[in-house]
Amino acid sequence: MKKVLFATTALIATAGMAAADVTMSGYGRFGLDYNSSNDTNLVDSDGDGVGDIATSSTNITSRLRLQFDMTTETDGGVGFNARYRAQAESRDGIAATGAFNGARFGVTYGGLAVNVGNIIGAVENAPGLYTTGTRSAGTGIDGMGYHSLAIKGGSWDAYSSGGAGSNGIEALYSMGGFTGHVSYSQRNGGTTAGTAAGEDRTGLMVTYSFSDFYVSAAGQSSSTAANDITFVAAGGDFGAFGARLAYGSTDAVDSFTLEGNMDIGAASNILVWVNSADAPASVSAAKSDGGIDGTSFGINYQYDLGGGATFVAGYVDEADDDNQFQAGVYFSF
Repeated sequence: MKKVLFATTALIATAGMAAADVTMSGYGRFGLDYNSSNDTNLVDSDGDGVGDIATSSTNITSRLRLQFDMTTETDGGVGFNARYRAQAESRDGIAATGAFNGARFGVTYGGLAVNVGNIIGAVENAPGLYTTGTRSAGTGIDGMGYHSLAIKGGSWDAYSSGGAGSNGIEALYSMGGFTGHVSYSQRNGGTTAGTAAGEDRTGLMVTYSFSDFYVSAAGQSSSTAANDITFVAAGGDFGAFGARLAYGSTDAVDSFTLEGNMDIGAASNILVWVNSADAPASVSAAKSDGGIDGTSFGINYQYDLGGGATFVAGYVDEADDDNQFQAGVYFSF
């Protein structure tokens, strides 16, 4: 079982790197995707939240990502870094699209890191938010909508791979098993020149890890009440077995996720999760309406093919009785 890894590792552990270093990394993934909701719903092809195109229930899902990391260090041990991505993907039969994202810039010294631009976000960085050790951080090849998330019905700051991102500021500090993370962003809006006047978000995350276990808590306060978020999680490894329990609360939804995973031999892992969401305003009781109230579950299987390649298969049964299945290959470089 792989030990718990935090996204802060890449942000903080820069001490000792060679000066003026530029590295490129990334991954590719492709596979078969079945989504029963495509039989009755239009797909949102332009990301505006409104379905606008009909598509087949069975398609190819794919993504290619290239990531560029640039670092340098002063004679006094202060590190400077930047991250930039290029990504192309296709889902639900929509033509492949490619984009560069907004850059993130950082300054590090010892256990402290300060980042600006396309920040990762305090809530997004909370251990236990996503599935443990899966290639997509969700279920299947591309996450299949991330129904395993305990946070539902809200939006939080997160690093964007295909857009400008939050364009905020954040500070992270790590010492021993403790990690703390605070983030802030301000969106443009309103009609008064010289003021942002849009939504502002302040996020906070703290986590403590010990051996193969962790506990974490995160929250976000927003000028938009619907995006006020509370999140807590605990999890860890027990030899060949792992478990995670997470709770998320927003203005509209309270949600719990329970996850268990098990290594099968030296190369395989199977993960199962179940989520229960209490969303009184949702209309899921009518089913097939896109509501989130009720119970959903999923299963993810991975087999390590070696050389950075992994076979992945997954199934999700959503709270509104839609279901998805995916199988394909992920390879990193």
